Amino acid sequence: MQDLAGRVAVVTGGAGGIGRGISRALLDEGVRLVVADVEGPALDAAVAELAEGGEVTGIVTDVSSSESVEALAEAVFARYGACHLLFNNAGVTSGGGGKPWEQEPNDWYWCFGVNVFGVMHGVLSFVPRMLASGEPGQVINTSSGDGGFAPVPYASVYASSKAAVSCFTEALASQLISEGTNVRASVFYPSGGLLDTGLWTADRNRPPGLARERPRPPAPKTTFADYKQALADAGRHVEVVDLDELGRFCVQGVKEERYIIGHDLDEVAAMLTRRADSIGRGELPARPLEWGA
Repeated sequence: MQDLAGRVAVVTGGAGGIGRGISRALLDEGVRLVVADVEGPALDAAVAELAEGGEVTGIVTDVSSSESVEALAEAVFARYGACHLLFNNAGVTSGGGGKPWEQEPNDWYWCFGVNVFGVMHGVLSFVPRMLASGEPGQVINTSSGDGGFAPVPYASVYASSKAAVSCFTEALASQLISEGTNVRASVFYPSGGLLDTGLWTADRNRPPGLARERPRPPAPKTTFADYKQALADAGRHVEVVDLDELGRFCVQGVKEERYIIGHDLDEVAAMLTRRADSIGRGELPARPLEWGA
């Protein structure tokens, strides 16, 4: 779909961060946009701003709820009769890093409920409708290099969820092709530098019923500002990603129907080769700090 003008796009987690950048880029292409987000006030503010660039509708949606995502799909198809682009972008962390044995079941339920079940709910509610409409379409699932390309020892729950998204998207894309459909799937890896997104404060949306039952053990600082400063103090180059530019990069990848949308894939390939070599020797693959070794 080189020409996106007039197409219908849905972006979950679209009220802020990467989702907002994607939403702006879509409006620049003339898309009719539906922004879905769990935060009502933030969604209202985002829609008011985005509406200056084109046709925008906001729908409060909890992607961890199948009923909520089903209601979103019903509303989109009732209004437009189609969805050409579905961005399953909403995501959270597990509330911070730490040792795997110090995580709690609720950390898993919350993180996987949004990151994995949210993608699943989007596919189950939208893809059958997209296929039935006969319109060309594309599903874009947001993963992460942290898990999607290699496990991250200090973010085990989050990385595991993103590994699941990558694996699921590959299966989805393969079967959409093998079944002869005109719908495709892509996996988006936000990349290019340090990302200042709502993931750093994702706890604000954590449901009370999934709160931690024990105080979290002391962990490294996890705010964006502290993490950025720690990298600088360690002498590492810090480049903060322009989220609007990242959104444009993602949308361009969609227009080109790339399966993997991400920066620096040659470096990723080299890292995966090193991991494959370790696996071939029956060894624990290299940790992230050793990727460049």
